[in-house]
Amino acid sequence: KYKNIKSRISCFSNSSVPIQLNTTPIYDKNGIIGAVITFQDMSNVEILRNELKHEVNHYDIISKSKAMKDLLNILPQIADSFSSVLIYGESGTGKELIAKAIHKLSNRAKKPFVAVNCGALPDNLLESELFGYRKGAFTDAIKDKPGRFDMAKGGTLFLDEIGDISMAMQVKLLRVLQEKIFEPLGSTKPVKSDVRILAATNQNLSAKMAKGEFRSDLYYRLNVVELTIPPLRDRKEDIPLLINYFIKKQNAFAGKTIKSIDQEALGVLLQYDFPGNIRELENIVERSYVMCPYDEIKKNCLPSSIEKILTDTDTINHIAIKPRNKLDSRSRHLSPENERLVIIDTLKKNNSHRGRTATELGINPSTLWRKMKKYRI
Repeated sequence: KYKNIKSRISCFSNSSVPIQLNTTPIYDKNGIIGAVITFQDMSNVEILRNELKHEVNHYDIISKSKAMKDLLNILPQIADSFSSVLIYGESGTGKELIAKAIHKLSNRAKKPFVAVNCGALPDNLLESELFGYRKGAFTDAIKDKPGRFDMAKGGTLFLDEIGDISMAMQVKLLRVLQEKIFEPLGSTKPVKSDVRILAATNQNLSAKMAKGEFRSDLYYRLNVVELTIPPLRDRKEDIPLLINYFIKKQNAFAGKTIKSIDQEALGVLLQYDFPGNIRELENIVERSYVMCPYDEIKKNCLPSSIEKILTDTDTINHIAIKPRNKLDSRSRHLSPENERLVIIDTLKKNNSHRGRTATELGINPSTLWRKMKKYRI
């Protein structure tokens, strides 16, 4: 009797499915005359296992867009080097996934990958998180505590939201990158640093550097290799793939079975710009999954806020404007630049009062705020 044999079977779609094989022999008085073989689909278990272990490799980054494929194709080459990498991308685009992929493709893959969100901690806590401290360094330091540089020894340290650290913290980080040593709080002995630095930000560090808000020497230390992850609105061909993946993930966790998303609901999501990118899409799929009483996600399962935003956007895109320069006086769909000018003019007319501006434009105040942020008004 053979039990719990793990394998994979190939499908007509050229994909493979993880299975668990059990074989039970059939006997008669003369011995074994056959066997019953059962196959169990382990796809959901594999998804759960990967989620629990936070495992990722570059094939787990789901995409069919050319921009993402071009980025993924150069990851092995980048992984082979020891150079620092600066990853640009809006919030929710998957910067940490790219960092983990680089780590797993590198010769440091068997060593730790350690991440720290630099924007979530004030300076004093960030310093102790990064460099650790020695017993007695301050009142509550009753024993030595290793920092992230220690924990990532021989591996990769991922510094997320690097654009949010203070000038004082930038100086301390620069010293580590230049001299390959650091000093835990309360210690007088330097510790050798053996980590590869990957950093990420959703801010324009060049602009911050020009304003004196980010040190140029640190910028050039971090930005040896630069990667930019395109936002989801620029790779909408990935939306159906990602939705199917998130539905399978929810099926694995929740235990109910939803097959897919219907065309009408998919059409709504393809019109949406996803300011929160893939993280927002996953949240929308999860909420829709919870509210869905069918075997596929329908339009009425989607959050009502999505259609509201799309309606507001359609309204503002049909506003007639006065001619500027040589534009004719007829109403027209607005280009991004003209939409920006309409918003600025209406804000001036209403003394920068966003509520009255939104009312005059016929949009929700949250939509106005999103557009002001988009156009840097």
